[in-house]
Amino acid sequence: MSALLLALIAGAVIGLALGALGGGGSVLAVPALIYLLGFTPVAATTASLVIVAITSATAMSAHARDGHVRWRTGLLFAAAGTGPAMLGGALAGHIPAAALTAAFAVVAGAAALRMLRTRPHPDTIVPVRPGRAAAAGAGLGAVTGVLGVGGGFLAVPALVSVLGMRMRNAVGTSLLVITVNSMAALMTRAGTVEELDWAVVGPFAGAAVLGAWDGKRLASKVSAHALQRIFALVLLAVAAFMLIDAAL
Repeated sequence: MSALLLALIAGAVIGLALGALGGGGSVLAVPALIYLLGFTPVAATTASLVIVAITSATAMSAHARDGHVRWRTGLLFAAAGTGPAMLGGALAGHIPAAALTAAFAVVAGAAALRMLRTRPHPDTIVPVRPGRAAAAGAGLGAVTGVLGVGGGFLAVPALVSVLGMRMRNAVGTSLLVITVNSMAALMTRAGTVEELDWAVVGPFAGAAVLGAWDGKRLASKVSAHALQRIFALVLLAVAAFMLIDAAL
């Protein structure tokens, strides 16, 4: 199968997850770029940030039109993570490839297990604690910078449990947070962006954008719980594979 076709298929799947769940697609982008398209871990994390930033911004516009993006809250949450995202992006190039792969696998596996244990509650409301919100935003930014993921698979639970946001609004606002964090991390990787294989990254990003529109429509027809469980199981399998690969 050609690299172009693989990039289109992977991009569509990742965009679908981002559009439907407000995150999660990026955590599949890195292993897809490494194992399907032959990118190095460092190049894969940089390419993932490019793809995720473009796709999230596009998907966010659709959610914003429906009034499901909490702009002020999302920007405050993202602001706490901007510095850590830039620092993490600068450090990523100095981390050994095997360690970067293992760290990614551990974070992905932990996120998958959390998603399997947690059922989305559309009407969840809890008091906002600014300190916890800032800590969650900073942690999310650090993960974004080092591992090249938008962090939506962590942002949605944080926006619901820490900031008391309804699930539908958390999905839309998560895309805003992902876009800001991804752009901040990319600012520290300007040199590596120029070295990417744009003949692969471009079609990948284009397919992801189209998939995100379909994902938003899918989210309105299928329960969030069902989508979350399917994605978590796939993510758990990917994490296990990457961890084994890093250990060999």
